[in-house]
Amino acid sequence: MKSFIYIIFTLLLLGANSLISADKLDKIVVSGPFASVSHPILHMIETNALSDVADKIEFKLWKNPDELRAMTIKGNVDFVAVPTNTAAILNNKGVDIKLLNVSIWGILGMISRDNSLKTLKDFKGKKIAVPFRADMPDIVFKQLLKKEGLDPQKDFELVYVASPIDAMQMLIMRRIDHSLLAEPAISMALRKTKSFPISIVAPDLYRSVDLQEEWGKVFGTDGDLPEAGIAVMGHVKDEHLIKRFQEEYAKSLEWYKANPKEAGKLVAKNINMLSEEGVGDSIAHVRLKNVTAPQAKKDLEFFFNILKEEDPKSIGGKLPADSFYYGL
Repeated sequence: MKSFIYIIFTLLLLGANSLISADKLDKIVVSGPFASVSHPILHMIETNALSDVADKIEFKLWKNPDELRAMTIKGNVDFVAVPTNTAAILNNKGVDIKLLNVSIWGILGMISRDNSLKTLKDFKGKKIAVPFRADMPDIVFKQLLKKEGLDPQKDFELVYVASPIDAMQMLIMRRIDHSLLAEPAISMALRKTKSFPISIVAPDLYRSVDLQEEWGKVFGTDGDLPEAGIAVMGHVKDEHLIKRFQEEYAKSLEWYKANPKEAGKLVAKNINMLSEEGVGDSIAHVRLKNVTAPQAKKDLEFFFNILKEEDPKSIGGKLPADSFYYGL
């Protein structure tokens, strides 16, 4: 009798295992920019972190917010590394997308050929390259200028470019003297101008105003800005898969923070527009912490309300509903 029960139990266990195997996905598709929010994903791929739920993770690079929007609307990605306001826009426009976490709390800064510029007011009258017109870097920058009594249109000559990399190249080629940039572009620009043979012709560049510190002064906060994180697309219904993705992303973010040199090598190997030294340097200058979307909701709504004041379209016209925050 005991042997019969053992046989039945074994068959049931085998059946359960085959069911788990059948439910395992061929691949998970994740899209993200070249910026820091995507870098832990590359570590997840390198370590095969989700092998229990998928055979592989495929990473698709998006180069600008328009490419991201196209990918999400077509529905050919499962998870996206995304600026928080872009996720809110998509959600408000009816795209089935939910925010899982916020991992980037500070990535924006000024870089200049003039080492004497220490505040945003010091940049008055200057020509400044700004990436992603009407998206987060531009909106945050303009809000800070206005709160400090400056007029973005009258007090500055803003030159809009397609990406932080374009702005970085303009600095190196001496086509512009000042720029708003996002890491790791700031650290890459500083590295490039010191490297031979570029150093012969490139200008000296200096890290200037930290926009997060400015934000803290203006709005009376600790300066943390919920700028980017991971979102999941609505067609992904498997809660275990989503949980595993969140767990492994959090682990890889901690590895990324603790191993800048190795992280730089890994990122440069996978994203050829980035340098390992620049990425490694940038990690010390990015505010990195993994906070779930429900835990970040209060900070996000404070941030979104300020963005909305500058331009309602920057968050899709209204605060996203509670259903936007995965887990609520």
